[in-house]
Amino acid sequence: MAEQFLVNPAELAVLLGRAEDDPKLLAALRAASRRFRGQVGHRVHLVEDDVVVLDGNGRESVLLPVWPTRSVAEVLLDGVALVEGTDYSWSEAGILRRLGCRRWPDRLRCLQVTYTHGWPDGEIPDDILEAVLERAQASFTIPVGVQSKAVGGQSVTFGAQAASGATEAWLLAVARHKVRTSGDV
Repeated sequence: MAEQFLVNPAELAVLLGRAEDDPKLLAALRAASRRFRGQVGHRVHLVEDDVVVLDGNGRESVLLPVWPTRSVAEVLLDGVALVEGTDYSWSEAGILRRLGCRRWPDRLRCLQVTYTHGWPDGEIPDDILEAVLERAQASFTIPVGVQSKAVGGQSVTFGAQAASGATEAWLLAVARHKVRTSGDV
């Protein structure tokens, strides 16, 4: 599967005044996309029929690790298939709820869920787009490790956040979209 950028290269090209097939521009966008995916722990783009094994928590609801949940194809409890609408229900927010006044067992690795999650092209949330675009733009324009640069009579100073990519927009987007664990319920 070809690697997908999280932001359309044309958007970055407009900001930088470069061609959208500029190798340096594409490298900056590729690095920013990889960095975001690495920090949130998932692909962000749509993933179909992902199989995850989860721990039960003794509660009525468990969280699927990645949202938005687009569909749930199968839920197995200790290897036995459950019925949607009778045994469980789910939400786009990734909540898997046990029905009938029942709770999920408080056991490790007792649930196996096959589900589709993430965003198709054109539906990636704006906070992700903004964070990745900012990081790619900074990567393209700010040499790594440089905080101050003087050329001729002009001097420019970059803050540590701009140089590292840890802007407020970045931190908020990563926190919102990172893989969730059972402790997040």
